[in-house]
Amino acid sequence: MFEGFHDVAWLEKTRAEGDVAAWLALIPYARRIGVSAGPDPRGEGVLFRLDPREGNVGNVLLSALHGGVVAAFMETAATLDLMLATREPRLPRIVDVSIDYLRTARVEPTHARCALLREGRRLANVQVSAWQRSEAEPVATARLHFVLMHPAEDA
Repeated sequence: MFEGFHDVAWLEKTRAEGDVAAWLALIPYARRIGVSAGPDPRGEGVLFRLDPREGNVGNVLLSALHGGVVAAFMETAATLDLMLATREPRLPRIVDVSIDYLRTARVEPTHARCALLREGRRLANVQVSAWQRSEAEPVATARLHFVLMHPAEDA
């Protein structure tokens, strides 16, 4: 996922500007499934969005998103949100992920908000909630654990 993220000056600049769109442009599968990001209207960082796309359908009978698409969306959101939230520019690598699918994710706009639960010297924990019509009724939640690498270490 971090191909192209090794230019430390570029990473620091885009991070300082909160330019998540520049990062998303380097992630082909995020573009393919329709991930975007923008300022959270509540002023709490970044709000991620998954556009409704027919190619993301997993169950045509329900017109439901594929669980893997929902997972990829949440993983992308958590990773990029963590890159913004860390004390210094770091490249996260997933150690493990736990996803709870709570209700059918329809083919409609899906949103995600992340929370950094803990950032240590080498590890971080992020929680993600994804919803469609109401944030109070998430379609899925996730908890991800990451190893934090300096860009030079990850090369």
